[in-house]
Amino acid sequence: MRIALLSPRGPLYRHKTGIFKKSLRYMPLTLPTLAALIPPEYAGGLRLIDEGIEDIPMHLDADLIGISAITGSSARAYELADHYRRQGKCVVLGGVHPTLLPDEAARHADSVVVGYAEDNWPLLLHDFHQGKLQSRYRQQPGMILGGRPLPRRDLLPDGNFTVGHTLEATRGCIHKCNFCVVPTAWGRPLQHPVGEVIQDIKNMRARRLIFMDLNLIADKDYAKELFRALIPLKVTWGGLVTTQIAWDDELLDLAAQSGCKGLLIGFESLTPEALNECKKGFNLLKEYQEVIARVHERKIAIMGTFVFGFDNDGVESFANTVDFVMENKIELPRYAVLTPFPSTPLHQRLDAEGRLLHKDWSLYDGQHVVFQPSLMTPGELQRGIEWTWKKTYSYTGIARRLWRGNLFWTALTANLGYRFYAHRLHQFYNCREPLLAA
Repeated sequence: MRIALLSPRGPLYRHKTGIFKKSLRYMPLTLPTLAALIPPEYAGGLRLIDEGIEDIPMHLDADLIGISAITGSSARAYELADHYRRQGKCVVLGGVHPTLLPDEAARHADSVVVGYAEDNWPLLLHDFHQGKLQSRYRQQPGMILGGRPLPRRDLLPDGNFTVGHTLEATRGCIHKCNFCVVPTAWGRPLQHPVGEVIQDIKNMRARRLIFMDLNLIADKDYAKELFRALIPLKVTWGGLVTTQIAWDDELLDLAAQSGCKGLLIGFESLTPEALNECKKGFNLLKEYQEVIARVHERKIAIMGTFVFGFDNDGVESFANTVDFVMENKIELPRYAVLTPFPSTPLHQRLDAEGRLLHKDWSLYDGQHVVFQPSLMTPGELQRGIEWTWKKTYSYTGIARRLWRGNLFWTALTANLGYRFYAHRLHQFYNCREPLLAA
């Protein structure tokens, strides 16, 4: 069976090499994971294509084409799906966007996979081979991650990614932030057995790792077990956590001892009202400054994320956030526009209030304003986030944050990369003039 697995480009990856000369992304796991799940009898002709690093041919020698889509890339996914179906190819759509809107995805595919594909993907391939393909495959209750084959990372060119050794220990998150697609799309958190995670690292012979987990410390006992098992491997790693890591000294110490050099922490907002609005009240337990200080004491750099557009955000929120980032020397700040992804509680509320500007999913990417803010115009919000990026990644801003900080040279390289991006937003996003003029 000839199978092609595609990851369509989003707005940041319209060019073959991504944002920069070399993509700053980490190697994605979705396509390698799907490839590993293909039964040997069907894996004779297999090709993986990530459009972020290479072009997708308009003519594919494949019997079945699988396309994984997020909301921001769904328009491109549908374009490709329609194109290949006109050629008589069988197309399967999966990923978070088809999971959120399966009926919409079904208009562009022969079959839609809803939820995680570990159990259904092999079944789908068997049905297709037997000429009995179903129109929809849904994740069944009770799915586990243990005992699965390791991702086929060898099928993607790792030289095109800044970090080729990516992995996951867990999936999902225990929190229910109202703007996040995870609670709606994926349900309860899942875990790989720690022993299997360690074996995966050993098989990769990796020295530098990125955990793709959405919240690596959701289960603190599991995280401590994992960190203890990492210590003998003498690797360096980064991952995503919440501010709660700072309030468990044993957990934070084990993270540092196990080789953690960088953590992405979702601060989201500096105001209690905004945190309560998005159901992230657990961030209110302690002061952010102390969180940052505790992490920095362990020589761990911080990629701090902030979101603009909450109902209590006015135009002053941009300068306030930049000042906070500078004062606390956050090594790699990232900013996003509040985005009401489909089927999330945030989307449902704004839709009911008549505040959605449109449902052009290609602009639901975290950088375009797609709703009417409460205390500013859409144009003010759009221009504000662009100003924030540029101010933070000015040469002065970079120097203020990094001088005498953690991992200066490593952080400097990443900051110069983000500076390139921050000053070229319009090259990568198709911002619409009517919106900017509002």
